[in-house]
Amino acid sequence: MVRVSAVHEPDFFLAFSRTPFYILGAMAADDGKTPDDPTPIIAAPTDVAPLSHTQPKPPHERTADEEADVIDWEKLAASERFRTLLRAKKRFIIPAMIFFVVYYFALPVLIGYARPFMERRVIGPVNLAYLFALSQFFMAWIIAALYVRAAARFDRMADEVIGKSDERSAS
Repeated sequence: MVRVSAVHEPDFFLAFSRTPFYILGAMAADDGKTPDDPTPIIAAPTDVAPLSHTQPKPPHERTADEEADVIDWEKLAASERFRTLLRAKKRFIIPAMIFFVVYYFALPVLIGYARPFMERRVIGPVNLAYLFALSQFFMAWIIAALYVRAAARFDRMADEVIGKSDERSAS
């Protein structure tokens, strides 16, 4: 139901109306059955498909509450392997973060305090400041790639920590 005017003027009616589009018939799926507030339909528990398997659930489908009794987290956090994992993460993350923050803030500092150096032309109109600014993108990608590689090692260490914990709790 779009308003047609006799004079050929832009129709801003739809954009500025207070009536939702689905009530005006502007949406293809409007069949007149949609209530003013579709939240009960959209967020209904029936939107979640029932799982086809019975208990026990696979690990990737368990909630935190269901997982609480599976692993003794207190004992796990006190284990030497877990502390080794945390130290390994800190050895990578803290230096990488410090390096990147220093590298990132070096550009404005160098532009402010070493302007003649940063204005030095390298290729045509491109100066060192532009190259340094572009290098920050590459540096972020390099650090991200290094982290992905280190995270794979951290995941293996975490699997060992949980695996050793499972073996102890089984015996």
